[in-house]
Amino acid sequence: MRIRPVGRHALLLDCDDPAQVEQWRAELWRRREAGELSAAEIVPAAGTVLLDGVPDPGSTAARIARWTPGPATVAADVTTVEVPTVYDGEDLPRVAAHWRVTVPEVVHRLANTEFRVAFCGFAPGFAYLTGLPPRYAVPRLPTPRPRVPAGSVALAGPYAGIYPSASPGGWLLVGRTTLTLFDVSADPPATLTPGTRVRLVTG
Repeated sequence: MRIRPVGRHALLLDCDDPAQVEQWRAELWRRREAGELSAAEIVPAAGTVLLDGVPDPGSTAARIARWTPGPATVAADVTTVEVPTVYDGEDLPRVAAHWRVTVPEVVHRLANTEFRVAFCGFAPGFAYLTGLPPRYAVPRLPTPRPRVPAGSVALAGPYAGIYPSASPGGWLLVGRTTLTLFDVSADPPATLTPGTRVRLVTG
């Protein structure tokens, strides 16, 4: 892991292994709650963790360099969000062919996987969900759709995700939900935040 300054009051942790991102996110959140770290925002991404609003980046970087994150375990108090999902996506046959299973088996595997929000991005409220084995990674569409409906449940690469609003997108559509994923009047606005466990239950 490498620590780089970003601007005057931010630090970026570059992780060699994506699995380290969750370890560092959890460690930094724990340290902040314990009063050992001052940072306005801790934002995980695919291979980095950004600390923004750091009063003294130099001394903070020195402290972080001496820390060793614990294993990425799921705490007992971590929220689990059940997302009622209708599995009728038009790309289900494509996913089944890629996995070399039947469509009902694809649905069974997705509905029985415990996902975790690794990070958020692309659009407000869009969470990148990990939990599928690496061998289940699927390619994006060669040409993105001009409009993917809000609530669409989809797969791309090693991730699952749910479109919080209608937008262009090249992920493979496997289902849909009516759950609201982003509401500016809510606190927090996003239903799915980093570290949250997610189940795409049949519904």
